[in-house]
Amino acid sequence: MFMAGHNDFGRLGEEKAVAYLKAQGYSILEKNWCLGHKEIDIICTDGKVIVIVEVKTRTEVVEYPEELIDYKKRRNLLSAGAAYIQKKGIKKELRFDLVIVVGEQMDIQHIQEAIQVFD
Repeated sequence: MFMAGHNDFGRLGEEKAVAYLKAQGYSILEKNWCLGHKEIDIICTDGKVIVIVEVKTRTEVVEYPEELIDYKKRRNLLSAGAAYIQKKGIKKELRFDLVIVVGEQMDIQHIQEAIQVFD
């Protein structure tokens, strides 16, 4: 098996996350949406809420997934998510999820509400 570069591995992880979310019934609205230097990996909806998804692709299982999103990243996601709904004129709640894609098998770990708005 060939070893994909770091960016290729991450891109594959994002594609796997999109496929997983679609299979779970989510509608994908945007991928890699940017606001200045801030980027949201996936923006989707489960019908009731807009879900901002941060995707992390790792070669091995992550013991403490909450450590994958540091304070600065949380702050950036919160402000980018708020900007997205304002820019699009969307009147739905926001939820921030983390999808971790792990190993060669690309197993999915989906953590809903990984970021609380009032963190």
